[in-house]
Amino acid sequence: MTEPVVSAVEWRAEEDGGKVTAGCASRGAIALALGLVYVIWGSIYLAVRLVITELPPLGSMGIRFVAAGILMGLYLGIRGGFGRFKLTWRQVVGVVFMGFMLLAIGNGMTSLGQLQGVPSGVTALLIATVPLWIALYRTFSGDRPSRLSLTGIALGLVGLVVLVAGGSPASDGGELPLLGVGIILVSSLCWSFGSWIQPRIWLPSNAFVASTYQLLVAGGVMMIGAVISGERFEGSASAQTWGALTYLVLIGSIVGFTAYVWLLGNAPVSLVATHAYVNPVVEIFLGWLVLAEPVTPAIAIGGGIVVASVVLVIAGEKIRKENTSVAAVDDRISP
Repeated sequence: MTEPVVSAVEWRAEEDGGKVTAGCASRGAIALALGLVYVIWGSIYLAVRLVITELPPLGSMGIRFVAAGILMGLYLGIRGGFGRFKLTWRQVVGVVFMGFMLLAIGNGMTSLGQLQGVPSGVTALLIATVPLWIALYRTFSGDRPSRLSLTGIALGLVGLVVLVAGGSPASDGGELPLLGVGIILVSSLCWSFGSWIQPRIWLPSNAFVASTYQLLVAGGVMMIGAVISGERFEGSASAQTWGALTYLVLIGSIVGFTAYVWLLGNAPVSLVATHAYVNPVVEIFLGWLVLAEPVTPAIAIGGGIVVASVVLVIAGEKIRKENTSVAAVDDRISP
């Protein structure tokens, strides 16, 4: 995988006038973008729950992505000209692949898994395996995470087990639907692979342009899936449902997904992947605040473990970055 990475970075440097911008963002910018992903994507759980109570899941999420892509495209085109949307054939392949992997499969298949009867708490736990799959992909490629980061990842999974096992509503005692669990695991694997490989494939250097195309691709795929699955939209829904869908379009898709795509090109992928641990904690807080859902001691303990795991991952990536920088300096001064 080394040659594609170098080629993509060199190509982006040519587009930016010889200046490589990936990985050069300030800590403040990374912290802001990561905070947006933590909060926004945590709130999306609640918004999606409100939407799919009255609207078909695939169709409504398809509308969400297409609307977000159109709005973002119009904004970018009016401000900077529509010429920025011109793509090479390799960029076309890249945006289609990423839109399909991250949003169409990573998001759409999760909805399908839940339709099979997988509880939301179990779904959150299955999705939280994202950092583990990314660590596995990195290890296979020779980019092994630090021991501290791996410890944080494992601790975060333990925290989610405590959170879900102790804080979820009692089940009916039935067995989990294996088909639904398998679908969500495939979704998690695809989202992880797309997140890991994103810096290694050909994409527009402008994260907003890349996000626009990915949103349109995903929305189109999900709307096609809605038609194939026979979903029907009656057109009647409450103001709360339309408000939640508007929130998903403007905040969840445009702001949240763009921040995520930008982070993938400017921050360590294991740091970005910590959103899988923090988002369920945000969801629980909002559920307590908006829907008066109870917060049990297990939820409080599990949430604390999750926060500690994020601290370990951030510390591990910082140490790893410092060690890499020292090694690079030693190589330059060695005779």
